[in-house]
Amino acid sequence: MDFQKWLVFLHLSSITLLAAAQPKLRYSLCGQTGNYQHNSTYRHNLNILLSSISSKVNEHGFYNASEGQNPDRTSVTALCRGGVEPQKCRSCVDNAARKMVKVCPKEKGAFGGYDECMIRYSNESTVGSWSRFPQFYFYIDSLNGSINASSPDRFNEDLRNLLDGLRNRAANGGAFLKFAADKTTGPELQTIYAAVQCSPELSAKDCSDCLTSAFGDLRKCPCHGKRRGGIIRPSCNLRYENYSFFDYNKVMIEATPPISGNFTIKSSEFYNSILYFTGESNNNTIRIVIIIVVVVVFIILTICISIIVLRKRQKRKQKKDNDSVDEVSVVEFLKYDFGTIKKATNNFSNSNRIGQGGFGPVYKGKLNGHDVAVKRLSRNSGQGDREFRNEVILVGQLQHRNLVRLLGFCLNKRERLLVYEFVPNGSLDYFLFDPVKRALLDWDTRYKIISGISKGLLYLHEDSNIRIIHRDLKPSNVLLNAEMNPKISDFGMARLFDLDESHCSTSRIVGTYGYMAPEYAFHGQFSVKFDTFSFGVLVLEIISGQKSNCSRNGRSEQDLLSYAWAQWREGTTLNLVDPILRGNSSGSVQEMMKCIHMALLCVQENVGDRPTMSTVVLMLTGSSLSLPLPSAPPFFMHSSIASQVSPQVREQNSRIMFESINEASIADDLSP
Repeated sequence: MDFQKWLVFLHLSSITLLAAAQPKLRYSLCGQTGNYQHNSTYRHNLNILLSSISSKVNEHGFYNASEGQNPDRTSVTALCRGGVEPQKCRSCVDNAARKMVKVCPKEKGAFGGYDECMIRYSNESTVGSWSRFPQFYFYIDSLNGSINASSPDRFNEDLRNLLDGLRNRAANGGAFLKFAADKTTGPELQTIYAAVQCSPELSAKDCSDCLTSAFGDLRKCPCHGKRRGGIIRPSCNLRYENYSFFDYNKVMIEATPPISGNFTIKSSEFYNSILYFTGESNNNTIRIVIIIVVVVVFIILTICISIIVLRKRQKRKQKKDNDSVDEVSVVEFLKYDFGTIKKATNNFSNSNRIGQGGFGPVYKGKLNGHDVAVKRLSRNSGQGDREFRNEVILVGQLQHRNLVRLLGFCLNKRERLLVYEFVPNGSLDYFLFDPVKRALLDWDTRYKIISGISKGLLYLHEDSNIRIIHRDLKPSNVLLNAEMNPKISDFGMARLFDLDESHCSTSRIVGTYGYMAPEYAFHGQFSVKFDTFSFGVLVLEIISGQKSNCSRNGRSEQDLLSYAWAQWREGTTLNLVDPILRGNSSGSVQEMMKCIHMALLCVQENVGDRPTMSTVVLMLTGSSLSLPLPSAPPFFMHSSIASQVSPQVREQNSRIMFESINEASIADDLSP
C-alpha cells in the first residue's frame, strides 16, 4: 500500500469513528445513483471533498465542488440556513458530512441534514438545476408535536400570502444568498414565522419555480392545516413555525450582497465566461478588458442601487415590525379569559342583557368590582375576524374622554368578546328618537353632545398617535355617560390612515346608508371628510330630533338633508329645530343657527368644501367666526328645488345668527 492510499485509509477510518459520535440526522436518504466499493476511486474522491469541509463553507453558508472524472466524478453540495452563525453552520456541516458517510456507507448518492444545514453528494452534478425529489416533509413526528390551526382555511391563506412574498424576495436575493424570512399575524392574533431558501447557484426563475412547486406540495404534507411544518429539497426548502426560529435583523443584513470579498474571483469568472461566449482568442485581450470593465461597472451600479433599495425596505419593514410589536403588546395586555367574562355576565343571562348591537348582543357585567359592558359578537354577524382585530388593535391604543374605552377582549374558539367601560345612559338614539325621553335632552345637553362628538373626531383625525377614520358615525354609536357626555363607540368599521395620506379608495363598502358621504357610497373613495359628512347628518338629527331618512309631506325627496336645505334656502331655518326645544328659555338661537349652518357645511357634495374637524371645533367654540355659505347637499342637488340662496334669505339667516338677542325674543322666535 503506497503512502497516498495509506493516508486515505487513515482519513476514512477517522471519519467512520467520528460519525458514530455525531447527533442523529434530522432527515436522510441513500442510494439514489448506485453503489461504490470501499476502496474505490469514487470513495477516494468523496473523501477529498468531505475532508475539512467545514473550513470550505463560505461566509454565506454554501459549498459546492466536484472531484475526479466520469464515471467516478463526485459532486458535493452543502448549504446552511440563512441567519445561522458561521461557527454553528460549519459545525453543522461537519457533523452532517461525517454522519452521512456512516448512514450511507456504500451509496454514491446521499442527501440529509439537520435544522441548520443540509449536505448532498452524488456522481451526477445537480448545479444550476432543480428537482422535486428527493423531498422531506416536516410534520408531527419531526416537529415534536405540531399544533392544529384553529381556523385552518384562514391560517392557510395567511401562510400562503406570507410565503408568496418571501419567494419573490429569496429568488431575487442575488448570487450570494437566496434566503428570506418574515412573520405575519394569523387567525386569533397568532404570529406565523416562516423562512424560504434556495441554493444560491439557481437562477431567479429556477428558485421561484422550485419554491412554487414546494408550496403546491404543502397540500400533501401531513403538516397541512397545522401551525408548524415545512418541506426540504436539495435545491430549495421552506419552514414555518409558531415561534421565532430566526434572527430577523441578522437575516436582513445577510440578505444584502457584499461588494467586496469574492468580487475579484467573480471578475475572473466573467473573463472566462466572456472569452468562451465571444469565441475570441487571447490576442483580443484589449477588447475583452473593455467588455469586462463595462460589465463590472454595470454590476457595481446595480449592486449599489439594490443596496439602497434594500435598506429603504428594511427601514420601512422595521418600522412596521415595531408597530406590530406595539399592537401585540397592547393586545396581550387587554386579553381576558372566557371563563372570567362568562362569570362576570352571569353566564350571559337575559337579565344582564342591556342592548342589541349590529353585530350581537351587549351584556352588563362586573369585573374587579367595576361595571363593564360586554359585546358578544354573533357567529353569523357581519363583523368577521378582520373587523374584530381592527377594533381590538385600534381602540386599545386610543385614550380620550369622548371615546368609549376598550378594557379587554376574549377569543375562545368561535367566541369573540369585547369588554368596554360601562356607559350607564346607553346610546344617543335611545333618547333622541323616543318621543318621551327626548324631552330630557334640552339644548344645553344637545350642544354639549355635539361639541363632545366633534372633539372625539378631532382626536381620531389629528391628535392621536394614529390617524383613524371611524366610517360608521351615527346616533346608535354614540354612548352617553352619567353626565350625558358623549363617547364615540363601535370601531369595527374604522380605517387606519397614514399621516401622509389625503384620501384612499376601497371596493368594500361598509357603514350605514344615510350617513355615508356620496363619494364613498358611489365610488368607494374616502378621507377624513367621510366622518365630517356623517357628523353633519348627526348634528341635524340632534337638532331636529328626526332621523335622517325620515320623509316629510309624503315626498321622497324630503329626507332630513333636503328638508334642512329647503328651510335654509327659504329663510325658515328655525322650523328645523325640535318642537320640544321651542319655548325653552335656556335655548340659544345663535347656537342653534350656528350648528345648523355648520352641519350644512359638513354635508356639502364637494369634498373640498367640507371643513375639517379642527375647523368644526373652531366654529363651535368661536363666538365671532364668520361662516361661509353652504352649497346644497348631494342628494338635494338632483331635486326640483333650486339650489341658490337669495340675498334676502342670506341676510335673514345672518341676522338670526349674529344679532344680539335677549332671552324674551329667544322665546318668541322659538314659540310654535
